Amino acid sequence: MVIEVLKSKIHRVTVTEANLDYIGSITLDEDLMDAANMIANEKVHVLNLSNGERIETYIIKGQRGSGVVCLNGPAAHRFSVGDIAIIVSFAFMDFEEAKTFKPSIVFPDTCTNKLV
Repeated sequence: MVIEVLKSKIHRVTVTEANLDYIGSITLDEDLMDAANMIANEKVHVLNLSNGERIETYIIKGQRGSGVVCLNGPAAHRFSVGDIAIIVSFAFMDFEEAKTFKPSIVFPDTCTNKLV
């Protein structure tokens, strides 16, 4: 049996930009991506703690060390600069493998989005 489990989580980052004039996605600081074991074009769920919105999109690599968390395209209507978000991704794996799998979870500084 194959099940879907949490693979990666960036817990509580601050949205730094919301860019409506873009085709879509979320731009993330490459340091955050590396720490959470996420890659460019990976599908993610972005949860807005400030208003309860939840979207699915894909990652675009942002400038390393910039702290950027930018919601692009239509998502810019659901996220505002200053909103607090959680970003998660999931993976399919064998049930037995999932029992011992440890997801990558990071807790950046919410003010700067930098790793503590």
